[in-house]
Amino acid sequence: MKYMIGIRREDKNKWERRVPLTPEHVRELIQNHSVEVWLQPSPIRIFSDEEYIQAGAKIQEDLSQCPIVFGVKEMPLVFFQPHNTYVFFSHVIKGQDYNMPMLKRMLELKCQLIDYEKVVDEEKRRLIFFGKHAGIAGMIDTLWALGQRLCWEKIPNPFERIKNAYKYKNLAEAKEEISDVGKKIKREGLDKSLLPFICGISGYGHVSQGVQEILDLLPIKEISPDEIFPLIEGAEYSQNHIYKVVFKEEHTVEPIFSADRFELQDYYDHPEKYRSKFETYIPHLTLFMNCIYWDKRYPKLVTKKYLKQLYAGKEKPRLRVIGDISCDIEGSVECDLKWTQPDNPVYVYNPFEDKAIDGYEGNGPVVLAVDNLPCEISKEASIYFSQVLKPFIPEIVKADFSVDFDQCNLPLPIKNAVIVYHGELTSNYRYLKNYL
Repeated sequence: MKYMIGIRREDKNKWERRVPLTPEHVRELIQNHSVEVWLQPSPIRIFSDEEYIQAGAKIQEDLSQCPIVFGVKEMPLVFFQPHNTYVFFSHVIKGQDYNMPMLKRMLELKCQLIDYEKVVDEEKRRLIFFGKHAGIAGMIDTLWALGQRLCWEKIPNPFERIKNAYKYKNLAEAKEEISDVGKKIKREGLDKSLLPFICGISGYGHVSQGVQEILDLLPIKEISPDEIFPLIEGAEYSQNHIYKVVFKEEHTVEPIFSADRFELQDYYDHPEKYRSKFETYIPHLTLFMNCIYWDKRYPKLVTKKYLKQLYAGKEKPRLRVIGDISCDIEGSVECDLKWTQPDNPVYVYNPFEDKAIDGYEGNGPVVLAVDNLPCEISKEASIYFSQVLKPFIPEIVKADFSVDFDQCNLPLPIKNAVIVYHGELTSNYRYLKNYL
């Protein structure tokens, strides 16, 4: 039996060159699983139309005959066809206003929506993601921003040679250059005005792992959050190392009532019982990389009010750059006021005017807020993503979408990610009715 899938052209912006499946994996699906693959033509896709044709795929503008269509980012309302199944990052699970018309259209057309973000195993661990590559690109861009900021401050630094992630021909070239910067730090040290140089990272998941993969190319000494204070107060710190600190939940929040103890599951279940204590660490960080999942129920890590106090002080703040990989507007990093693009990735947050000023010059922290960071390393990100998605494709194409949801023979991780089925919100996502 022949099965058919489509792959939609990405057109959200000029940077979005990623693909859900590479030509190599398309060839495997065609040869080993009798899957016909159709793609819309694209002039910017990281793999060319010709590479897909050579793999056995077909290029065609109209994908309406494909019962299942895969993409990366959101799809336009006019693209959807009645009763078809669409698999992509829909960005609806937080009730995002800008994507509610899309969700409503899929409901009207009795479609199925499967969201990669919610493909999880029995322990709720994500299985299909670009998160690590967001961290990798975000750390590269943050080091670039740091170099530019320090040059503007007229502080000699080795980071000024680092480029934006998208300007490297591949990830290997970026890593080689950052490794060379690390050797220079090890050999010559950092300017004394930057000591001790501390990079804080909130979170320990895939995004954090990507951040650390790049940061660890530099000479690193890892310390715990509790070790920050004696390091700052003492004088015995290294000029030839960067201190890395990974913050977990117990470091960033505390129970509102002092008699209560921090318990991780209790925090997840009842975040209203907790408040942020992250402000005790902020004055001592040179860089802060925000890598946590956040929604409105949880305390903020960096508030506008605190930044106003920090930058009004007599001493010049140590904090130079915030790499907000999580990129929630006015979310856990409240001074994240807008999304940016790879060719204009940062702005200075002026805490006295509550305003974002493009570039890296001015009074306040530099904020990196690119909302689609993996597209800066599209090839490596797509190869990884395709590798983890590919094993699920045969089971998705063989599933019977005509039966009731309870009888649908999708594998459990994919079934967890079905937001819409036969034009109805599934039980785990009925809360989205409140946003429609």
